[in-house]
Amino acid sequence: MTSFIALDEQWSTHNYHPLPVVITEAEGAWVTDVEGRRYLDFLSAYSALNFGHRHPALIEAATAQLGRVTLTSRAFHHDQLGAFCAELAALTGTEMVLPMNSGAEAVESALKVARKWAYEVKGIPDGQAEIVVAGSNFHGRTTTIVSFSTDESARAHFGPFTPGFVVVKYGDVAALRDAITERTAAVLLEPVQGEAGVIVPPDGYFAEARRLCDEAGALLIADEIQSGLARTGTLLALDHEHVRADLYTLGKALGGGIVPLSAVVGRRDVLGVLRPGEHGSTFGGNPLACAVGRAVIGLLSSGEFQQRSTALGAHLHGRLGELIGHGLAEVRGRGLWAGIDITPGGLTGRQASEALAGRGVLCKETHGNTLRIAPPLMISEEDLDTGIDAIAEVVRR
Repeated sequence: MTSFIALDEQWSTHNYHPLPVVITEAEGAWVTDVEGRRYLDFLSAYSALNFGHRHPALIEAATAQLGRVTLTSRAFHHDQLGAFCAELAALTGTEMVLPMNSGAEAVESALKVARKWAYEVKGIPDGQAEIVVAGSNFHGRTTTIVSFSTDESARAHFGPFTPGFVVVKYGDVAALRDAITERTAAVLLEPVQGEAGVIVPPDGYFAEARRLCDEAGALLIADEIQSGLARTGTLLALDHEHVRADLYTLGKALGGGIVPLSAVVGRRDVLGVLRPGEHGSTFGGNPLACAVGRAVIGLLSSGEFQQRSTALGAHLHGRLGELIGHGLAEVRGRGLWAGIDITPGGLTGRQASEALAGRGVLCKETHGNTLRIAPPLMISEEDLDTGIDAIAEVVRR
């Protein structure tokens, strides 16, 4: 174990602070380390593993495509791209798909499209478009994205920053209303703020955001990279609010935990402003990713994972709620996704994560004494209880 960690520490850049666990095998909701110890995965790679490790249908799709063709680049057509885009548009009720690789790329793409639309369609003077975003957001770590982050660890010593963003308090309708002007191209929001601690906005917040965008002729962009694809019990987390965005960014679970795959999906008249040569990615929409993505779409089309997230999420939140006042100060979330705050004066989030790993359960802290809980959606109720029992033991210490 220690030799693997030492090798990582010597040769890999220290841009992460992983727990001292070295995983070598995984299946379903369980992973195994190099010494043969099994752990319950309560993180799901931040929702990239919504369907669990090595889901048979996804492995089958990837294996079949590996035997045919893996990459052509977008210099040519291939037989998976059109079907992937059509099926993803049908699943999400949208009109056009822009495939990329990482979630950050999807967000960057949405920002570029929104600005281009604002200049060419809305008529904002060139170079004056603004995009309204929420404080405590997490949309990635590229230079442009950290330009509107309020997390100092993401910003310190990475400037100068990209202008054109207005930051308001998340969930504050009045602040959002005051920030939108005739120069507003778009409002970019997470339906649930994951990195911030699984923060669910007040009821009606997104309905009002939709109304304000319509009134101002601005786009509403929903970042569903962590919250989407059944994590909260609906296909898209915004579906809970009965609100439709103009653009959605998708990622993480879209690649089935096998390949990086992201996309911007939305209105044809908005995504249609892009013309050849104006935006692209060598691996974006590659045959292997599209084949896996199509298998993911197939899993989501049945509704099984949305139903599991709803039912198991109710069980998760019910049991975690019993710990409030007994080691936990607050429990938040939606579906099979929770942010839990350990009672002040107890363990830090890091200490709790390490203690849970010692009990065979893997999750990760975020911001001080907060843990994020996101088991694979295919987890059994028995295994879910195993993880919750471990959390109870740790926070009650």
